[in-house]
Amino acid sequence: MPEDNELSGEILELSGDIRVAVGRIARRMKQLYETGEVTFSETSVLSRLDREGPSAPTALAAAEHVRPQAMVAIVNALERRKLVERRADPTDGRKTVVSMTERGREELKDKGWAITQRMADVLHENLTPEEQRELRDVLPLLERLARLL
Repeated sequence: MPEDNELSGEILELSGDIRVAVGRIARRMKQLYETGEVTFSETSVLSRLDREGPSAPTALAAAEHVRPQAMVAIVNALERRKLVERRADPTDGRKTVVSMTERGREELKDKGWAITQRMADVLHENLTPEEQRELRDVLPLLERLARLL
């Protein structure tokens, strides 16, 4: 990392290019969610619960980088569909913990599969095997960048 605080034009350009490309991918993925289905944000929360287990709504909000009020709305929508349930926190009964239901797991699997299949079709039909390898090779860097932001 450079010692001076000046960012080179090259790094700024790279940062802007990544922002634009990832933004386009995210928008296209969001468009794959049909009206009335579980939303992109709701799917993100289900994915987090699936990976990390039950969590307090405030911890979910922090992890998803949304306001607590927004997380309450997301959890309420998921609860109405019976995709998550709330229970008293075993260590502090004044708090609640959100966990995914079996129905939530099925919904996540189905939606995840549909989007993964669409992306696989695009990758297979439009990218060469070498380009596919290049994307695979850059994934750890993108994951690391996401964690650091």
